[in-house]
Amino acid sequence: MTSIEEGSQNSEQLLEEEGDDLEFDSNDLEIEGDDPGIEDNDLGIEDNNLEQDKNLGIEGHDLPEGNDLEDNCEQLFDIEYHVLENNRGDATLEVQNGDFLGKDYPPPVLGMEFESYDDAYNYYNCYAKDLGFAIRVKSSWTKRNSKEKRGAVLCCNCEGFKTSKEAHSRRKETRTGCLAMLRLRLVESNRWRVDEVKLEHNHLFDPARAQNSKSHKKMDAGAKRKVEPTVDVEVRTIKLYRTAAVDPLGYGSTNSNEGESSRHVDRSKRLKLKKGDAHIIHDYFCKVQLRNPNFFYLMDLNDEGFLRNVFWIDYRSRAAYGYFSDVVIFDTTCLLNKYEIPLFAFVGINQHGQPILLGCGLLVDETLETYIWLFRAWLTCMLGRPPQTIITEQCKAMQSAIAEVFPRAHHRFCLSRVVHRIFDNLGTLPDYEGFQRALNVAIHDSLKVDEFEMAWEDMIQRFGIADNECLRACYEDRERWAPVYSKDTCFAGISTLLKDGSIRFFNGYVNQQTTLKEFFDMNEIILQKKYQKEALDDFESRHSSPILRTGSFYELQLSRVYTNEIFKRFQDEVQMMSSCFSITQVHANGPLITYMIKERQDEENLRDIKNFEVMYDKRGAEVRCICSCFNSKGYLCRHALCILNYNGVEEIPPPYISARWRKDLKRLYVPDSGSNNIDVANPVQWFDHLYRRALQVVEEGMISEDRYMVAWQAFKESLNKILFCPS
Repeated sequence: MTSIEEGSQNSEQLLEEEGDDLEFDSNDLEIEGDDPGIEDNDLGIEDNNLEQDKNLGIEGHDLPEGNDLEDNCEQLFDIEYHVLENNRGDATLEVQNGDFLGKDYPPPVLGMEFESYDDAYNYYNCYAKDLGFAIRVKSSWTKRNSKEKRGAVLCCNCEGFKTSKEAHSRRKETRTGCLAMLRLRLVESNRWRVDEVKLEHNHLFDPARAQNSKSHKKMDAGAKRKVEPTVDVEVRTIKLYRTAAVDPLGYGSTNSNEGESSRHVDRSKRLKLKKGDAHIIHDYFCKVQLRNPNFFYLMDLNDEGFLRNVFWIDYRSRAAYGYFSDVVIFDTTCLLNKYEIPLFAFVGINQHGQPILLGCGLLVDETLETYIWLFRAWLTCMLGRPPQTIITEQCKAMQSAIAEVFPRAHHRFCLSRVVHRIFDNLGTLPDYEGFQRALNVAIHDSLKVDEFEMAWEDMIQRFGIADNECLRACYEDRERWAPVYSKDTCFAGISTLLKDGSIRFFNGYVNQQTTLKEFFDMNEIILQKKYQKEALDDFESRHSSPILRTGSFYELQLSRVYTNEIFKRFQDEVQMMSSCFSITQVHANGPLITYMIKERQDEENLRDIKNFEVMYDKRGAEVRCICSCFNSKGYLCRHALCILNYNGVEEIPPPYISARWRKDLKRLYVPDSGSNNIDVANPVQWFDHLYRRALQVVEEGMISEDRYMVAWQAFKESLNKILFCPS
């Protein structure tokens, strides 16, 4: 949710095209025309790096044999990514496909932030020099009646074309109309953020010429220092081994001397597989990948070549992450409860508020080393894009691994699991029911941090449990699970799914006795049922009209926008507006007004009343309630709705209609790297780009018979044109 303060700034932001409102800083304009560019992608790594077994050899087609195990284990590929952390300033970005090998600056992506405009300019200039093109400032602008720079557009030096006055100049034409650019805006805390990026160049590059360009020549020693942007893309190093060496006995090695070698190997350091399990895993991966090359898996081997960890993800999960990366639950229920199979799952929340699979696998143990391997593998598969919020068990090893691999993600513990742990630990208290009520009041009724702290201290003193180690440990981690500390954290409304303490994608299918064979036998059926359920929910949301319960236009408005399930949740808030009363203005600072609104908590107990503070900014109809419903659930609460209504706002403002809940959300089920950059001299990239786009046509063509016919006709016409095209 955009805060009131942020909104106040946003309402003053100026568009470049608004002539009278802009003052262009002529000192920042550079006219250069001799500098070519180079193409690159958003993250420095394409899907084909991870999927093409010809490049990596990690999929199940080239099994090493017998005594070749040791040699094959050494055939690993180190994909070393630039580590965007201050303490890793010497790291470099190296990508398998060669389009960004050995470079010191990662390609710009949305969300990058810099301490100053100069830092942002120097970063883009160094990135351009590294790749072989030059830059210039296309435009910059300031706030009206101020010298303070508010934004700028940096572009490739080949942007645009000669003007009519220059048309007859003898100077060689070097501009090609290149669209590569970087748009920067000054945001809160006086930081400069990248809010638009175009990386595609329409020309080849010439590093020698770029070295002599104006932008690179004027780089002084200070400008040449490495500028490290802060960006929500955590890119780390992961070793991708060749296909795991698994033996016929299923012990995790093809070594024919398994019995002999096992005497010297710690069995706790390898995955516990039964006879035949290795073949089951291998056969499943081969079968799925034959049907869909976008299926991806990794196998982690220890130094002796034994299988430790396995991770896999299908194409739909990879594509879904592009839409629902805001909240990810790392479900380790099977590990905690010592199931027959050590299964884990990354789970997201779709547009219907239902769990979707974002990858799963098997883990040998729950150590820091294992979690780091897994998180890096998953991050690699997701093209370096970390989740905004990740929810896990309360585990120190997991916590350290997330801090290492996802340093900028919001790491939160599953609240209901923390509460269950406390209840289990203190179940012998004399007044156990009283303790339960006190804990629930402290957690759920505290709207401010000091209220929580006071309620917690009162509870400790009342029940004499200050020395309880479990309670003390939970209190130390309170900022990761207590709702009052997470008001600005996006949770996509998962609290409604956490009644039983977890979100389990495989709930109802996998139990403590389920074997690996049983799991893989039914895995495809499970996935198909989930996909069918989602498709049915999509259809019903788009073709049915929910029954309205009130006369509120807010209810009617979102009934046309949100999916059925999310609309029902919002509808509850609209109905609860009737329990809110006595709106009082308590503070005003220009257009920013603070209200206090009373809510009756219990219809039977009229004295059970609670006060909620709501801030409202008249300039942009921005509203924020102290309960932070919009941040955590993605829709406005009853208190905010009352304030909008009180101020005569007839419709819910667009910023408060979350795109992730829309019934018209158009999802493709083809993973997209987010870039159309193609190296015209690289046939591998030709294949990857054409293959990806063709799959998108296939996905769209499968929606209906009419679309199928259009797609088929387009394919035939394209093929005919290609066949008659000169080679």
